[in-house]
Amino acid sequence: MKLGVLSDTHNNIKNVRDIVKLFNERKVSRIVHTGDITQSKTLDALSYLDAPLFGVYGNNDVERDALMETASMHNFYFQDPPLELELNDQKIIIVHDPRDLEGALTTQHSLALHGHTHMLRIERTNSQLIFNPGECAGHMRGLNAIGIVDLDNLDVELLKF
Repeated sequence: MKLGVLSDTHNNIKNVRDIVKLFNERKVSRIVHTGDITQSKTLDALSYLDAPLFGVYGNNDVERDALMETASMHNFYFQDPPLELELNDQKIIIVHDPRDLEGALTTQHSLALHGHTHMLRIERTNSQLIFNPGECAGHMRGLNAIGIVDLDNLDVELLKF
C-alpha cells in the first residue's frame, strides 16, 4: 500500500494542483496532510485527489470553522494532532509540530509523520520511520516536495516539483 504525504501547503493552489496530479499518477491508496493547509480553498483543490485524505491541523490553520466545514463537505478527515491511523498493519502517528511527538510516539508506532519545519526528514530509529517531506508552499524555492511511503517496507520516495 502506498501512502502519499504532504505538508505545509500554505494555500499555494498552483502547487496543490501539481500535487494532486502527482499523487493521482502514482495511484496512492491514502494521503496524509500534516498541517498548515491555511485556507479552505486548498481543501477544495485537494478534492480532485483519487484517494481518501486524512490529516491534522497546523499552527497556521486559524480559519478552523471554514476548514472543518470544507473537510466535511469533501469527506476528508482532519483533527487536531495527534492523529493515529492503522494502515496495512502499520501503526501511524501524525502531528504537525515534531515536538508533539515527544511523549506521543511509542514503540508501537512504525511510522511518524510531521510537518512544520519545512525541512526534509527521513530518520530511521529501531523499527520506526520518522518522515517529513518538507514543504509544498513555495517558500523555499526549488524545494517543493511530497513523499510516498510504501507501507509494505517503509521505503520512502521523494517527489520534488
